[in-house]
Amino acid sequence: MMASGVSPTIQIHRDQQLIRGCFVAMANPCEVLCETQDESLARKVTEVAAREASRIERKFSRYRDDSVIHAINTANGAATELDAESAQLLDYATTLWQLTEGAFDITSGVLRHAWRFGQDARAPSQSEIDALLNKVGWQRVTWRKPWLSMPAGMEIDFGGIGKEYAVDRVVAQVEEITRVPMLVNFGGDLRTAGSAPTSGAWQVGIESITKSESTNTLIKLTTGALATSGDTRRFVEIDGRRYGHIIDARTGWPSSDAPRSVTVAADTCSQAGTFTTLAMLQGKQAEQFLSAEGLRYWCLR
Repeated sequence: MMASGVSPTIQIHRDQQLIRGCFVAMANPCEVLCETQDESLARKVTEVAAREASRIERKFSRYRDDSVIHAINTANGAATELDAESAQLLDYATTLWQLTEGAFDITSGVLRHAWRFGQDARAPSQSEIDALLNKVGWQRVTWRKPWLSMPAGMEIDFGGIGKEYAVDRVVAQVEEITRVPMLVNFGGDLRTAGSAPTSGAWQVGIESITKSESTNTLIKLTTGALATSGDTRRFVEIDGRRYGHIIDARTGWPSSDAPRSVTVAADTCSQAGTFTTLAMLQGKQAEQFLSAEGLRYWCLR
């Protein structure tokens, strides 16, 4: 969850029967699609969305020295008192850690020092991973609301849940302004807002995973949210095997044989994002896991 410290610049575009408000936040292109011809309304909605996204980014970015995360990570073992919103996110992260038996862990961000994905991809040695695993593990943290303390050298990072949380927060705020049909989309994680669109459903495309595929999967979303996880741009190949960027905190390694892309539909963006991550951690059992949960999903391999 990167932060620049500058309020997002908003752009407004007309697109047939829609007005699209665009800005950049959390290192992602963000947009609010409004089915209206009232440009002043669309601008107001977009300003609210951009302001809330920027607030969350400033508050929870590990890249800022004035964020809650920075205060926690630099406490050097001392206890940090947290506000209600931060505590709520910590409780949610704790639940995910419990549900995954430690595979999802917000203290695992330090493993970025061993792994490199994308253009500068590199394979870490097991000794590099082992050294960092000494600083990973929610079981090492003491969380007694509202006080959090953890050993010096450990870090937390809300990057795995922050963007989806921001989408849900924005939806709650824009629905206080208007009930016109809206779609809030932050870097491909999205949720409907307001009433249903005139067409009955929003049409959302899932990007193909190979250049040879010219068409995308098209989803009709009436209400609720979609989130996607995948390794299209962030992966590394080791001995002919492809590893994505979602790392199992227990081993320090990404799950092997995971889908290239997982998209899940749920009531909220946070729920959808959680299940995409959990599915990727299941590796080759991803589809079986999602089916057992009774979810609507799309896996690309």
